[in-house]
Amino acid sequence: MATHLQFYLDRAAEARGDAAEATLDNVRERCIRSAIAWEKMAARAAWTDAAREKQEAAKAAALQALQHVESS
Repeated sequence: MATHLQFYLDRAAEARGDAAEATLDNVRERCIRSAIAWEKMAARAAWTDAAREKQEAAKAAALQALQHVESS
């Protein structure tokens, strides 16, 4: 779902902003690790969305082909 993707991207941006504002090295590193994790989740969500759309398009094409054959 695109809303999940946007949520993950928003959290990653927030973590990157927190890292930029951090004065302690360990806090900055934690924020960067968090941003990387959110970005990985966003990438997986994007891949899943694309795969779902591809599968739905294939199903629609198969259904259309079947209806065409049945109407012939």
